[in-house]
Amino acid sequence: MAETEQMVEMVDILKKADYDGKYGPYLNPNVRKAKSMAKVLRSLRRNFGVRRSKEQLRKRWSDLKLREQDQYRRIKKLLLKILNGNFQARGHSNRS
Repeated sequence: MAETEQMVEMVDILKKADYDGKYGPYLNPNVRKAKSMAKVLRSLRRNFGVRRSKEQLRKRWSDLKLREQDQYRRIKKLLLKILNGNFQARGHSNRS
């Protein structure tokens, strides 16, 4: 479960930062990508106590997008639900 939460965190940060550069040409794209990956490193260390190298995270991101597309789609769908406020954790409901 913790691994999935880490993946969701990583996808969330990298999608917000437009890591793949889908939304326009950027000046210094490598610097921008390095900063985005540094944000992921800090977030994973702070929230989960996990220490990974930038290279490991880059490889994981690539694998997720190219080889594990079904998991990537599920994570994006989950993030969309969270963003829209329609997400409920398992076993919890909003009933009074």
